[in-house]
Amino acid sequence: MKNTTLCYIEKDGKYLMLHRIKKEQDENKGKWIGVGGKFEEGESPEECLVREVREETGLELTDYELRGIVTFVSDIYETEYMFLYTATGFEGELVSDCNEGVLKWVTIEEVLSLNLWEGDRIFLRMLAEGRRGISLKLVYEGNMLVQNVCVDF
Repeated sequence: MKNTTLCYIEKDGKYLMLHRIKKEQDENKGKWIGVGGKFEEGESPEECLVREVREETGLELTDYELRGIVTFVSDIYETEYMFLYTATGFEGELVSDCNEGVLKWVTIEEVLSLNLWEGDRIFLRMLAEGRRGISLKLVYEGNMLVQNVCVDF
């Protein structure tokens, strides 16, 4: 199993989204997601978040909030525990080239019209509702979402 972070950075009613189109061997290929990634040995969720955001965007987070934990279960991918964050404060300049894909500010209203994982649509709606303390389990068969269970804590 793997531990990851994912962050939706917000500015002026937009989320910074990453269109994953650059890596051939990418389970997210073609999808739009927030920014984040896998834990390195010994990292806390916050250390992973800050490092991954810096590496992918060039931005230094100054204000962020843990919104929940998402458990992904799949018959083709390893189980993943993802720490879900939103951020409203950052410093620095957005990089023009990201090795993961293309970064773009997208209005929050438009995000759900992008090519997203079905489970991402669920937690993005929860974020839009202002929910915190989410524990969401998403079960996939292949690339199809077959079950979702949410508990608030």
